[in-house]
Amino acid sequence: MSEATVRIRSDRAKTLSRRHPWLFSGAVQSVEGAPSDGEIVTLRSADPQATFLGRGYWNSRSQIAVHILTWQDEPITPAFWQARLERAIGLRQPLHNLTTAYRLINAESDSLPGLIVDRYGDWLVLQALTYGIDRRKAELAAWLSERLPEVRGIYERSDVDVRAKEGLPPSVGVLLGESPPPLIEIEEAGCRYAVDVYRGHKTGFYLDQRENRMALADYLRTFLPQAQVLNCFAYTGSFAIAALRHGAAAHVLNLDASAEALALARHNYALNGLSVEEDAFLCGDVFQVLRQLRAQGRQFDCIVLDPPKFAHAQRQIERATRGYKDINLLAFQLLRSGGCLATFSCSGLIDADLFQKIVFGALEDSGREAQILRRLSAGVDHPVSLTFPEGFYLKGLLCRVW
Repeated sequence: MSEATVRIRSDRAKTLSRRHPWLFSGAVQSVEGAPSDGEIVTLRSADPQATFLGRGYWNSRSQIAVHILTWQDEPITPAFWQARLERAIGLRQPLHNLTTAYRLINAESDSLPGLIVDRYGDWLVLQALTYGIDRRKAELAAWLSERLPEVRGIYERSDVDVRAKEGLPPSVGVLLGESPPPLIEIEEAGCRYAVDVYRGHKTGFYLDQRENRMALADYLRTFLPQAQVLNCFAYTGSFAIAALRHGAAAHVLNLDASAEALALARHNYALNGLSVEEDAFLCGDVFQVLRQLRAQGRQFDCIVLDPPKFAHAQRQIERATRGYKDINLLAFQLLRSGGCLATFSCSGLIDADLFQKIVFGALEDSGREAQILRRLSAGVDHPVSLTFPEGFYLKGLLCRVW
């Protein structure tokens, strides 16, 4: 059966030369054939020349009508998928000597739109975020299992909001092999963490912060030894454990709204031979607790702000901006002179320039002074394609404050 053809409006065809992997429905002039959702289609110009423009998978239910796989006139065969997967795996191969957990496949930035695969020891966790990947996830899992025979099982965590935009319901469960244990133990830079891939955030752990955990620990050990640290939105305690295990902090107060997350943080402390003291964990609303700490006159040498995504849609940007400014203002007010702030945003709709402006606004209102020591982002296992700036979602600043 021949592929359906999607004709691209003449005023939009030129934009495809920029090789952005999303083709929005407004760029479609016509569709020749009756492609089912997730089916491979060929993109051609709407003019009489019918110039080849690309090939990808179709979705009539989404504003993104086609997720583009290639701009070359090549067939999308099993060999095509295997080559893309092999390239992504090859990039991460050296990481296997440094950590047992990392992102194996990073969707559009690995030229595999909608496919996320994270590795946790002997298990893979897969997210199918697009219709085209959802249709092929069993085949992709089978090839990954063949390529990585040491992997004991592949578990699906496709329970994210973006699937609704593709017309897909949530999907979780074992795709291949064994079920993961309730907690998978991983190692990272001499630290051990227990990961819940069933109920944890994202696929279970913030793999994208690995290099930032070490960057902060290195800074504290060198410039602020024996620091008193406040770890906000602590989740399962990874920033704290990295700092304590590497001799970079005297004490860390882990603050999170989830008692369940803090229970796992305590477990992770014990895994690393750290004293599980009650004054190291505080469950509560971060905004409220920061105000209480300010009222008590508490101060810290270092504060980590790693909040969840505040902006899921354009209409939420203004509210998110206020939220980021509020917590950064409170952090500036709680820092000792000479202290440091590690502040992050994982909201893709808040770009790096806007985030820096928000932090500057908070600094201005606090009456403090600060300098940027480092700009922070996701690690090398989360590459960002130059043609897909939306992939640059995690941005952070390490600031010295006085």
